[in-house]
Amino acid sequence: MALLPAARALRAAASLRVPARLRSAPAAAPRGAAPSPPPAGTGARPVPPPPRGAERGPPPAVDFGDPREAFRSKSNAELLRGLLVLGLCAVGPLVEHNREFVAGEDQEAIKPLIRRNQAFGVGTVLDYSVEEDLSAEEAERKELDSCTSAAEKEMGGAEQREKQYRAHPGFGDRRGGVISARTYFYADEAKCDQHMETFLRCINASGGSSEDGFSAIKLTALGRPQFLLQFSEVLVKWRRFFHQMAAEQGQAGRAALEMKLEAERLQEALAKLGIATKAESQHWFTGENLGGSGTVDLLDWNSLIDTRTKLSKLLLVPNMQTGQLEPLLSRFTEEEELQMKRMLQRMDVLAKRASEKGVRLMVDAEQSYFQPAISRLTLEMQRRFNRDQPIIFNTYQCYLKEAYDNVAVDVELSRREGWHFGTKLVRGAYMEQERERAAQIGYEDPINPTYEKTNEMYHRCLDYVLEEIRLRRKASVMVASHNEDTVKFTLRRMMELGIHPSEKKVYFGQLLGMCDQITFPLGQAGFPVYKYVPYGPVREVLPYLSRRAQENRGFMHRATRERDLLWREVKRRLLTGSLFSPTP
Repeated sequence: MALLPAARALRAAASLRVPARLRSAPAAAPRGAAPSPPPAGTGARPVPPPPRGAERGPPPAVDFGDPREAFRSKSNAELLRGLLVLGLCAVGPLVEHNREFVAGEDQEAIKPLIRRNQAFGVGTVLDYSVEEDLSAEEAERKELDSCTSAAEKEMGGAEQREKQYRAHPGFGDRRGGVISARTYFYADEAKCDQHMETFLRCINASGGSSEDGFSAIKLTALGRPQFLLQFSEVLVKWRRFFHQMAAEQGQAGRAALEMKLEAERLQEALAKLGIATKAESQHWFTGENLGGSGTVDLLDWNSLIDTRTKLSKLLLVPNMQTGQLEPLLSRFTEEEELQMKRMLQRMDVLAKRASEKGVRLMVDAEQSYFQPAISRLTLEMQRRFNRDQPIIFNTYQCYLKEAYDNVAVDVELSRREGWHFGTKLVRGAYMEQERERAAQIGYEDPINPTYEKTNEMYHRCLDYVLEEIRLRRKASVMVASHNEDTVKFTLRRMMELGIHPSEKKVYFGQLLGMCDQITFPLGQAGFPVYKYVPYGPVREVLPYLSRRAQENRGFMHRATRERDLLWREVKRRLLTGSLFSPTP
């Protein structure tokens, strides 16, 4: 299998080259304000085309309260079993042993489910959900070992790094408090290759079993997490440095894309700090690197992270106290260098296979201390593979305080460079763990303070992407939510913005076995909707299912609406004499 040469792999990780001719696009809407088109002549967004759905008429209405439509796909036996499972999930210990939420053991076993869902307009996101069954002690040992560099093990010094971006005893088992996400622990490079091969088979299965399929991957399965921690710290420190420079120019408190540093003043500040003389930094901010605006925004700043021969040279950060660019670590071993490179190579192999098979590759979000690197690496794949259509989808966790800024910055980059923006929006799966880690270790909690604030953030991010679809038609979004109000909000905004479901720009997603009363009415009304389908040998999937069961137990306590709809459908079939018939 052909792998990227070192220099090309590095470019995939680090360079954000923004064409000068596109550099003058104005910033996104300010934080706190609803996104809206700019005044005529600003050049930020093109004049929108006529609504694409207009000539096709309005999309069909969706009724989430009609039990017949919600459960049309279920046989009588499945209907009764679903009602039983909902009851059991609400009452206790039996839930730990249920297998309701796994589709089958392999690609062949899940095909009947996929075909039946397709018949009712429901697609599939395949997720091979095998997890290693580790004790908490073994998981912690593996995590601490794989998140610590050879230099730190030999000479110490990890305490000099940011608290958030280093491994901590007590939080090595990343499964703690996490109930709806698979977790991978690094063993060795051979195991990462096995994970890649598994993901390749999953992509092949998605391409062979359905049109417009999705396949999900996690980057912690593809390499040593040490690199994700360190690269995340570098990205965060460079961004923080930009914000400090902006504050010195009187722009504190502005939204990320509204900050525009005067290039000349920035050069003077860099020289004063001793980071670079004016002569040395002159080429950073002129000609092809900047265009004629004379200012530097966050995307310009990101593009200054150098392309270097060795990946370890990426890990340089500005020290505001010493005024120097300093290495995050004192040295890298040759093996660590190769491990970084191999992670990028595995990502490249998966993206190429997805592109060849016509499968959308969804990169799942993970913990906040890994996420800056995961998002950046995913964005680099988008820049390469999303030129003609959205193949790579990044995931944004809307419980994070910085979610809107992250979405706005990445949408702006896609607009400047002309590629298709693809995203899955979720609320987030790691809230309990993230809060406890921040409190105990002593850094700012990255999570929104309340569930209501997270809902606001979700709708704000979603509305921004929907506006981008209306204006350019080069964005796509998966609304991954079991929240009926969020789904209704999306349908209303699609109608208002003229986004027709037949354009397949807005997708909906729910987990297998949950919220069928949302999924199937959407599918039967013609909206692109998907079930997130975990599969794999049951014995190997049980570690994942046991945590999903805990989630579902809490969810089912709240699922009174779904139980009511199931009861109504059972009664309807009973009264019409169809409950004991072969078909409903």
